[in-house]
Amino acid sequence: MEKRRFGRTGHLSSVAIFGGYALSKATPAEAERIMDGVLEAGVNHIDVAPSYGLAEERLGPWLASRRDRFFLNCKTRERNRAAAAAELQRSLKLLMTDHFDLYQFHAVNRLEKLDEITRSRGALEAVLEARKAGRVRFIGITSHVPGTVIEALDRFDFDSVLFPYNFIQAADPAYRRTTLDLLGRCRARDVGVMIIKTVARGPWGDRTPVYNTWYEPFTGPADIQAAVDFVLSQPGVTGLCTAGDPVVLPRILAACQRYKLLSAEAQAAMISGASGYERLFVHGALARSA
Repeated sequence: MEKRRFGRTGHLSSVAIFGGYALSKATPAEAERIMDGVLEAGVNHIDVAPSYGLAEERLGPWLASRRDRFFLNCKTRERNRAAAAAELQRSLKLLMTDHFDLYQFHAVNRLEKLDEITRSRGALEAVLEARKAGRVRFIGITSHVPGTVIEALDRFDFDSVLFPYNFIQAADPAYRRTTLDLLGRCRARDVGVMIIKTVARGPWGDRTPVYNTWYEPFTGPADIQAAVDFVLSQPGVTGLCTAGDPVVLPRILAACQRYKLLSAEAQAAMISGASGYERLFVHGALARSA
């Protein structure tokens, strides 16, 4: 699998970054099987969070003997210093590691939440203390709103960002402009970029979800390949976080292994053909709640 430099961290990350939500409901045996497949596919970068169900608990025992083979991301939704520090320590314990390669502020969609994190006694202070103590190497931010990420980069020199993008989102001119602006800023500042919702087809709406994703995913190999190729063809993108469904996961891994750069013309054709799909996000804001 192709590897790309993850910004200023210098890590050569697999273009598929394992999304830990796939372990959210897994038994220990299922988790071991999933992770063995991830390793075999050539993945060397993991993204997990306390809010991902059983993921930390299931991943820890498997990861313990393989820790040096992975760049490990974790996250916090806590916004104040004390709560963030406590959550970071719990995650270290569950994941059976003494440090995170990357620790991220999770789902910072609104500017008010960014205010909470960056103010005095906010969560940023806790993570900076953890970095000084060697428990965190790099600091990142995740959001469903690219515009919020741009503001975040103006306030603090984050090492990485994570946000949604796909060819359906690109069909919204405002969302595409904001995303391309953000990607340009990340390239200029050597910031690692992870993309989520690569294979999102649209919201479930009133239908009962049949996959372990809060959006309806593409599931056909050809559709997944096209979606993966589109995202990995964007300048400055390090990689994509795999979807949280264990059935769809191996199809995304296979698509990442077969990735080919799309021409500008091919990308434009995909964007033009996206009118039949409903976007998850409108003008950088949530169209459907997660």
